[in-house]
Amino acid sequence: MTASSPQPRRARRPRPGLLDPGGDGWCYLFVSPMLLLFFGFKLWPILATWYFALFDWDGIGWPQKFVGLGNFAQVAAQPLFWNAFKNTWIYTAGLLLIQLPLALLVAIALNDPKLRGRTAYRTLFFLPVVTTTAVIGVVLVILLSPAGGPLNAFLVGQGLVERPIGFLSSVGLVLPTLIAVGVWKGFGTVLVYWLAGLQSVPGELYEAARIDGASGAQILRFVTLPLLRPIAITITALTLVWSLNVFDHVQVMTGGGPGHASDVIGTYIYRVAFTVEDSIPRIGFASAAGVFFGLTNLVIVAVQALAVRAARGKGRAA
Repeated sequence: MTASSPQPRRARRPRPGLLDPGGDGWCYLFVSPMLLLFFGFKLWPILATWYFALFDWDGIGWPQKFVGLGNFAQVAAQPLFWNAFKNTWIYTAGLLLIQLPLALLVAIALNDPKLRGRTAYRTLFFLPVVTTTAVIGVVLVILLSPAGGPLNAFLVGQGLVERPIGFLSSVGLVLPTLIAVGVWKGFGTVLVYWLAGLQSVPGELYEAARIDGASGAQILRFVTLPLLRPIAITITALTLVWSLNVFDHVQVMTGGGPGHASDVIGTYIYRVAFTVEDSIPRIGFASAAGVFFGLTNLVIVAVQALAVRAARGKGRAA
């Protein structure tokens, strides 16, 4: 046989059927329940919200009165919407600026193998995460009440304040109070993420830094923080999403009051869509408010990302 002789063709194996035990079709069978749940509880509500936002609809029957972008124009001209928009971003900024660095410092302390009882501390910090938000809200309303609440009774009894403080009834204090509750409620989740990131840092780097005489602050600045940068971006993004979707404990503790001082987008949409406080329920308008809020957030995040990229480009050029 010469080198130019044609090679015999290999017989092509028949492709397995969809449900053939030797094929991959069974994978789709096992994934199908999750796909159904995703389409039913994630994708369909999103598509339905976009559709309902184009109608003047009170939620009864199928929407008939098409108004196009009329609901969006009303949302843009609604002062209460922008008030809720502002409060939502103040709440988000509070969590990003307080919760993230505070959880990182606690995670560094709990990551020390010499610390006794660190497992118990981690459990205590994570306990609020697994507690029902509605229950926490009701308990905190009682605890913070100016009319016989235990906290105010303690402060007045110890002479720390002259009169009870309206943590949830004062226009100036209600939003900071809710931010503090949000920081405490989600602290355990962020702490676990930071701990996971810290445990991925090789211990040899810490030992080398100590041998070189680096202080604790220098180790944090030049070893820990640079290596945590990827997970820090992820944690920041997750905290941003959670904070912008705040609703449950605000609704339970204040309902957006007093005087809309703690009104966030979640409580605003809930009030417009499902209550008859001001008028009949307006599902179409509420859907437009949700879509409008999502789009404006996308624009803000996109502008921020472009600004960060431009700043990095200038830094590299310099």
